[in-house]
Amino acid sequence: AGSGLSGLVDSKQIDTVEDGDVPARVGRGRLWTQVLASVSVSTGSLVVGFSSAYTSPALASMKADTNSTITVDEQQESWIGSLMPLAALLGGVAGGPLIEAIGRKTTILATAVPFIISFLLIGLAVNVPMILAGRSVAGFCVGIASLCLPVYMGETVQAEVRGMLGLISTTFGNLGILLCYAIGNCLNWWKLALFGACLPVPFLVCTCFVPETPRWYISKNKTKRAHKALQWLRGKDADVTAELHEIEKNHLDSIKNAPASALDLFNRSNIKPITVSMGLMFFQQLSGINAVIFYTVDIFRDAGSTIDGNLSTIIVGIVNLGSTFIATALIDRLGRKVLLYISAIAMNLSLLALGAFFFLKDTGYDVQEYGWLPLASFVIFVVGFSLGFGPIPWLMMGEILPAKIRGPAASVATAFNWSCTFIVTKTFSDLKGAVGPYGAFWIFSAICFFSLIFVKFCVPETQGKSLEDIERKFNGPVRRMSSIANLKPMPMAV
Repeated sequence: AGSGLSGLVDSKQIDTVEDGDVPARVGRGRLWTQVLASVSVSTGSLVVGFSSAYTSPALASMKADTNSTITVDEQQESWIGSLMPLAALLGGVAGGPLIEAIGRKTTILATAVPFIISFLLIGLAVNVPMILAGRSVAGFCVGIASLCLPVYMGETVQAEVRGMLGLISTTFGNLGILLCYAIGNCLNWWKLALFGACLPVPFLVCTCFVPETPRWYISKNKTKRAHKALQWLRGKDADVTAELHEIEKNHLDSIKNAPASALDLFNRSNIKPITVSMGLMFFQQLSGINAVIFYTVDIFRDAGSTIDGNLSTIIVGIVNLGSTFIATALIDRLGRKVLLYISAIAMNLSLLALGAFFFLKDTGYDVQEYGWLPLASFVIFVVGFSLGFGPIPWLMMGEILPAKIRGPAASVATAFNWSCTFIVTKTFSDLKGAVGPYGAFWIFSAICFFSLIFVKFCVPETQGKSLEDIERKFNGPVRRMSSIANLKPMPMAV
């Protein structure tokens, strides 16, 4: 859901801003505590990224380890790769009630120990079911984290720096992917899992020292604790009275604006934005991104590439991390649709080239002199994805879904994303067996081509438009709402 790896924010996390209200500027003295909080919880994204990328080096190691008592067939391999997104779907559903019942911080912390257990189950596994159990636990935690982390960031960071600090979570997630690739080049699958079991420890320690969100305290009528938490986040010398009152007011407004029933999702005015959001999620995952991330080493091995498969994954990870910064710089300059066009074209052409390489190889053509082509195609594919269909579906989910149904509608879109992730990762091996690697990549390429048509005729341009302008197009006049669009998505596999 990758990467992914993205976030879910409901209508209770959207700040209403009255006309004339101007947020105070963020001084340096008020910024460092917010940076500290963002970095602390974003260490959880590092674990999420590592968990998402684990199957790529691990599966290759499992099949290469002739001394292991564990043997993995193709069906078991597909389940090891696909169980995480399936469990993440369930974790995302469970995360919603948890963050309301026990708090954002507590829910985030609650994933640390299960993350450790998940990697220990894999690292100490004596059979395949233990590995599957470990991946299931990891996936459940990934689903919860993909919901909680963006909510925590949105409720603790001031709007003026939310875009900058929102990038931290995505960066840590992509860093986790790169770390897994790099360490996986040195350690076998069970040692890599034991290394992964160590990563939640700093996450657990760091997150213990940051406060719960003031908004959650207000929702539980704990005003004094909310004031203390907000004072910590804004600095000891900051006057937080006005902001605290605004949070209290926004909480009351969110209760008034809550959807009357689930049927509100199916009102005529809501169908188009929900369809657009789910369509973007569909094309994000059916581009084959998670098949590429989960099975990178296998793909390079099958290609007979002249470049070492593990080294190639590290290069892809570096490109993925660097592309995060490029995407952030361009999204608000070129517009959403332009970046989606660039993304779709880049992915389409790179997958065509990758498919052509495998086709020539399978027909007996000597492709040794083109051993660089798989890596070049992967790099272009990852850059294209990271520029458009990686972050923008999550970004536009926060922009185009009507405020009154944004919470449940975002839940539907997110669940649909995880479902697509599961389908792609579970069926990728079978698809390769049925139509060959070249056929699989050409199918993904065709889907990327159709995404161009979808963007052209169905996706509105939201650059420079306020949420009230976007919503007015679908629903008529609305109250002014502040944007949650600066929340950045998780890494590619969530």
